[in-house]
Amino acid sequence: MAQEPLVRVEGLRKLFPVGGGLFTPSRSFIYAVDGLDFEIFPGETVGLVGESGCGKTTTGKLMVKLIEPSHGRILLRAESTDGEDGDYMDVAHLRGRPAMKIFRRRVQMIFQDPYESMNPRLTIYDTVAEPLSVQGIGNVLEREERVAEMLELVGLAPAAAFIFRYPHELSGGQRQRVAIARALVVEPILIAADEPTSMLDVSIRIEIMRLMLGIGQRLGVSYLYVTHDLAVARYMCDRIAVMYLGKIVEMGDTEDILQNPQHPYARALLSAVPSPDPHLDRQTLEIKGGISRPIDPPPVCRFLDRCPRAEKICEDSEHPPLVEKGPGHTVACYLV
Repeated sequence: MAQEPLVRVEGLRKLFPVGGGLFTPSRSFIYAVDGLDFEIFPGETVGLVGESGCGKTTTGKLMVKLIEPSHGRILLRAESTDGEDGDYMDVAHLRGRPAMKIFRRRVQMIFQDPYESMNPRLTIYDTVAEPLSVQGIGNVLEREERVAEMLELVGLAPAAAFIFRYPHELSGGQRQRVAIARALVVEPILIAADEPTSMLDVSIRIEIMRLMLGIGQRLGVSYLYVTHDLAVARYMCDRIAVMYLGKIVEMGDTEDILQNPQHPYARALLSAVPSPDPHLDRQTLEIKGGISRPIDPPPVCRFLDRCPRAEKICEDSEHPPLVEKGPGHTVACYLV
């Protein structure tokens, strides 16, 4: 792993206003993402895991600038012409068409639903070639050659059998391969993948995951991989960050987190994973109540109301910071 990260996220926050009107400003906010700090290194896959509503997808959209952050920085290593690592540029508040055009070429996204993310009136060629057209890359013949090359790379071979079809003529797995080809065609360095296998048949999920890992190694692409499935995270990710109500509560190497979870929420998440062994006697960590409301949460630990281990320090203190509890293993809990 390189010494310098490809991306550094610092204090990333996204608040969505609740209520209010045309002449009345909103006084309440949903804290969808609240103070995230993490890094992604070249060629690395970092996973965001957690239950629905914890802020995983919002984080992915912030990384690719589909939505604007309320606060914080996303520092992306700039391109270098001399082979050395470039300086960092804050893309969180990037403005202007030329700057955004460069950013879009370097950072792409793969969406969860491969059908809804495509224009049904465009052929597969038009879908994959559109980024090349927007970026002004190549002429018509060069684009057609590049699209065919990408389709072959993602396993849609021969490309001539797919290139002029429409999305409704393909299976779900084939459509997701097209989505991967579209993301890769401009040679990005970072891809945010929002649960790209969750809507596919179980039989082909592993094929798509193998494809993404192989392409990542071959082309040196880094991934921010959003998933609620810990088995998928184990297969795909070098490191994982466990999120709860907009906060990262634990982060570290994938096997370290899965084998030795420290935060009470991470332990509960792992204990809820079904086992194929019906005779396995595994202790289930019970947590209290339901998910807390993300609207104007109090400054204490987000997991306080559900934590089976909460003590007075948790009630009297602000949300705990991420503290290193082992090599590369950080936990946000006062009691660990």
